[in-house]
Amino acid sequence: MPLVHTRELITAGRAICAFNVITVEHAEAIAAGAEAANRPAVLQISENAVKFHGGRLGPIAAATAAVATASSARLSLHLDHVEDESLLRQAHAHGFTSVMFDASKLPYGDNVKATAEAARWGHEREMWVEAELGRVGGKAGDAHTPGVRTDPAEAAAYVADTAVDALAVAVGSTHAMTERTATLDHSLIAALRDAVPVPLVLHGSSGVPDTELRRAVTAGMTKINVGTALNKAFTGAVRAFLEAHPSTTDPRKYLTPARAAMTDTVAGFLRMTNV
Repeated sequence: MPLVHTRELITAGRAICAFNVITVEHAEAIAAGAEAANRPAVLQISENAVKFHGGRLGPIAAATAAVATASSARLSLHLDHVEDESLLRQAHAHGFTSVMFDASKLPYGDNVKATAEAARWGHEREMWVEAELGRVGGKAGDAHTPGVRTDPAEAAAYVADTAVDALAVAVGSTHAMTERTATLDHSLIAALRDAVPVPLVLHGSSGVPDTELRRAVTAGMTKINVGTALNKAFTGAVRAFLEAHPSTTDPRKYLTPARAAMTDTVAGFLRMTNV
């Protein structure tokens, strides 16, 4: 199936999961999991993943797009957590219909200016542009530090001043969690939903328990980002296989169960958030 524009998936009236792609096996697992759950999904490649691939966006983007178009599921291609403006400007040429431009580390005024310019550039190319306000834990610090969570009034002003299409907000989740123990601020999610006229995005969803995620979706979260949960499934399967078969040298032997484990994880998140 041809790639779907991310805007179509986000505005369909249901929560949508976005899964991080690092290797081709990640992309294949996301597509297979979406097919198994009979749900659409977003395949997203982060700036860090591009750095892992030698700083070249083209090869991993082409491989991911090829996997997506060979699938029967409705899938889109998203460039995530972009801080490098030169990388941002490569997105459209490589088939991405959406991008998350991350200026959240900058002072507020500089964040607004840079994000507004990124949104203007993206909209000229009919791209859907996401941004972040507040500090999601993990990469940028503790999710529970006073002052890091997104303020609803500031969020409303930020969206108005930048014209972004979606907003990633800090409500208690943390990047790179391997245990699902995070507790979200559901009253803040509801307040943000009422204050902000664009879809809300939850980063760090791998560390959020099922019940918390379902509540968040019901309260107004639209795009649910998942990365570490796939890596945990991948690495766990590889480790288990090699412990049982220590003489194995053919990577296909252990990548096959690793891909299957990620497929099951993708399908699980898609079914669980289908509320």
